[in-house]
Amino acid sequence: MSDARGSSSRSDLARLVQRHDRDRFLTALFAPEPQRAALLALYAFNYEVAKTREIVSEPALGRIRLQFWRDSLESVYAGAPPRRHEVIEPLAAAIRARGLTRDYFERLLTARERDLADEPPEDLAALEAYAEASSAPLVLLALETLGATDQASLAAGRAVGTAYALSGLLRAVPFHARAKRLYLPRDLCTAAGLEIERGLFELRAPPRLRQVLAPVAERASFHLATARALRRQVPRLALPALLPAVLAQADLARLKRAGYDPFAPAVAGVDPWRGWRLYIAALRRRY
Repeated sequence: MSDARGSSSRSDLARLVQRHDRDRFLTALFAPEPQRAALLALYAFNYEVAKTREIVSEPALGRIRLQFWRDSLESVYAGAPPRRHEVIEPLAAAIRARGLTRDYFERLLTARERDLADEPPEDLAALEAYAEASSAPLVLLALETLGATDQASLAAGRAVGTAYALSGLLRAVPFHARAKRLYLPRDLCTAAGLEIERGLFELRAPPRLRQVLAPVAERASFHLATARALRRQVPRLALPALLPAVLAQADLARLKRAGYDPFAPAVAGVDPWRGWRLYIAALRRRY
């Protein structure tokens, strides 16, 4: 790959992540320049597999799409030339340069297969397991990219990934409701007497929704606290991978102030301070 083509590919990758995953794009900016391109390749891969459910009309097509990514990774780890693809080529370079763990990619793909079922988790434990599987491996890959493979960093990464996914699912309740999809624990919805079809799916915030969202938010806060308890043991170089914790905390705080109404403008609207929150946290070397 020529320097000109390589520079163009990196720019395309940055634009893709900036447009579709602005949170992680912003966190990548705090990484050293040599690692930044690899982080963007990881985040672009995550976007490509995470959007599978949104762009297919039936589960079989989703499985075919996910198999494409499995086959592409198989080739990379087998040492074959990567496919000509705007994400696969830089991802292959990142994998080979950083020795990234293949199992983390497989766990992300497996979690996205679960999306194709369109079935809510049975309980809070099942939701946490999904949140961990769909997000924590990405944080662990980012930590490997940054060279932070100590046990404290990995434990913090798992907790941050789980918390960020849970807060994101809470923030995405209106988006999922519009698509007639539910990611809230079935048992909590039943216990609360929550109206799904004639309430939540009609884009309203039923009064009993708080009884479902509050316990999920509490578990997200628990995982954030778990990650932050390890701060003194986590090296500075791990910080860019763990910065999503800052955004998760802000989102949880906004949701709580809104009475756990995800449709409230203060929650559904854009947070204009997102970049500044990350900048201040990075300046203080905190996550």
